[in-house]
Amino acid sequence: MVIFGGIGYVLRYFEYEAPPLILAFVLGPIIEERFRQAVALCQGNLVELVTRPITAFFLLVLLLILTSGLWSRLISKKTPKARTLTQA
Repeated sequence: MVIFGGIGYVLRYFEYEAPPLILAFVLGPIIEERFRQAVALCQGNLVELVTRPITAFFLLVLLLILTSGLWSRLISKKTPKARTLTQA
């Protein structure tokens, strides 16, 4: 209990959100098992997985999601903040 309390304190300190972590713990093993099945069906050829239309679509969506997060952080750092009357 003390260990999980310490983990919870560290997660709160670094402002981690709980729902994504819970989803990762629940869905992680399921996704890993399905990935192993897919690799077994393709006989270890990962290129075959990527060339399938549905897999390519999901990889494209994943790439867009990851780059949009990075892109928005880069833009927010580059644009200057608007000055208010109290700052002038």
